[in-house]
Amino acid sequence: MYTELNTSNRILMGPGPSDAHPRVLKAMSTPLIGHLDPEFVSIMDEVKSMVQKTFLTQNHLTFVVSAPGSAGMETCLVNLLEPGDEIIIGVNGVFGGRMTDIAERCGAKVHKIEKQWGDIITVEDVKKVLNICPKPKLLALVHAETSTGALQPIKEISDLVHNAGGMLMVDAVTSYCGVELRVDDWDIDAIYTGTQKCLSAPPGLSPVSFSDRAVQALENRKTKVQSWFLDLSLVKNYWGGSKRAYHHTAPVSSVFALRESLRIVLEEGLESRWERHNAVHQVLKAKLEKLGFKYLVEEQHRLPNLNSVFLPNGNDEALIRNKLLKDYNIEVGGGLGDFAGKIWRIGIMGESCTLNHVNMLISALEDMNEFKGV
Repeated sequence: MYTELNTSNRILMGPGPSDAHPRVLKAMSTPLIGHLDPEFVSIMDEVKSMVQKTFLTQNHLTFVVSAPGSAGMETCLVNLLEPGDEIIIGVNGVFGGRMTDIAERCGAKVHKIEKQWGDIITVEDVKKVLNICPKPKLLALVHAETSTGALQPIKEISDLVHNAGGMLMVDAVTSYCGVELRVDDWDIDAIYTGTQKCLSAPPGLSPVSFSDRAVQALENRKTKVQSWFLDLSLVKNYWGGSKRAYHHTAPVSSVFALRESLRIVLEEGLESRWERHNAVHQVLKAKLEKLGFKYLVEEQHRLPNLNSVFLPNGNDEALIRNKLLKDYNIEVGGGLGDFAGKIWRIGIMGESCTLNHVNMLISALEDMNEFKGV
């Protein structure tokens, strides 16, 4: 017999999801209404406005994909790429690799800038590949590489791709509402993110935004978008316009939760939120280093809200991580790809970005007989 659902009350300090505010969980329990109900359409308009404010953009084509961040990635690529188009992709972790896979499925010619995991893509790297591909349709970068904790400079590279006649696409899944991100000031043409990280909403939605330049590219397509569900020419009429056209049944309860999480962000203020994530990171960094942890990424390119660290010598990372979960109810993430079994990814994102979270983690490690610090 199936029992009543009763999950553990975890302390979420991994790469996502992060802890949700009680107000967000309460919003999810709001009674359902129809996805074309006038009240829900008004809520969609509010969500769109708040996404614009948190992206710091005036882009009209800004909405929320009814699927997680990977679908946001695919939305950008399948709409902007056609067979034969050329794209430059920075690959310095898992998600640059994932963009490459999707772009190739679109029939695009991919030029990769491959860097060691943990490093960033530099201006010089982009200049070199522009000598090989002088007129790319797109340059795609991961702003915050979740697999390594590297924070990619964007503004310095934006002019390069635009001067070459191309567009700039950015993955902001782990940076949105946690570190500085300015869509209009940095002249980003296509951007996507997720809801479960620094926004601290449930996973399953992907805010996206497209510049007028990107919209023009969409309107000038010669071929159909390869995905019906993600085709912007169809879905944009559900999220905008005087008469909403049915496209799909939106996840109503998740949109309620997203609306509340965005309200919380705007109440705190974007810049104050960025400052909080950095301040808590500094405390966590000092305490981790005192225990003998070492960071993967150089300090000047380190993502404050996703800390990728090597454990002190002599520790079994999986054993310690599993004991944290089982005995202390604290979740931290293991490594991916080449760093599987070698690093931890410690998230301090959104509602999980507090000094209490830092102190709970450090106290648990100090209390654990199996952990060997310096």
